[in-house]
Amino acid sequence: MSSERSRARLHEGGSNPEFNAQLASLVEQCRSKSMPKATIEAAIKGGEKQKGGTSNTYEARGPGGSMLLIEVLTDNNTRTHQQLKHLIQKHGGTMGDGARHCFVRKGVVVTAGEGVSAERALELAIEAGAEDVRDAEDEDEKPLLQFICEPSSLRGVRSALESLGLATQSAALEFVSCNHAVLPLEQLEAASQLLDSLNEHPDVVRVWDNIQAQD
Repeated sequence: MSSERSRARLHEGGSNPEFNAQLASLVEQCRSKSMPKATIEAAIKGGEKQKGGTSNTYEARGPGGSMLLIEVLTDNNTRTHQQLKHLIQKHGGTMGDGARHCFVRKGVVVTAGEGVSAERALELAIEAGAEDVRDAEDEDEKPLLQFICEPSSLRGVRSALESLGLATQSAALEFVSCNHAVLPLEQLEAASQLLDSLNEHPDVVRVWDNIQAQD
């Protein structure tokens, strides 16, 4: 099976998100994107039956040689694949193999970053058992902290951070970029338009990219 359309059926690992890390991650991402309740329920039911929605991860190349991983939840793989392929080509990209090597699968716990210095954030990461901590921003440009850990440590790191007084906003398995594409302003704007279009697609749960702005 082509890695362009590598497929993970939700019934693998069971229908209880408490015991199925992949399903728990997918459900949490659906909720964070405010997907309809019916869509979230379909994801859970997909863990009980071989029918129903599937979670797919597509690989694509964007402007400036940037790499994208696009996670979708769909009841029609052919339709979604063709729609995304058309959308990506429209914005100067291509769908195909090669993006996955730019990412590693990690657990990521997100907390508010306001009032937490870089030194304190690193101390918290060490105390909680995280491998690293990165700065980020939400849609309102408010500071966030992303604590990165091994997938098997996700729950433990989240619990540890909460015991240290940090309110966690999310905890999920994500793809973390390990090989960045540095883009000048013009390509950065084109990539931003592509990302916006992908995120507006109703079947798209999450888009990961390795884009970094040129200094």
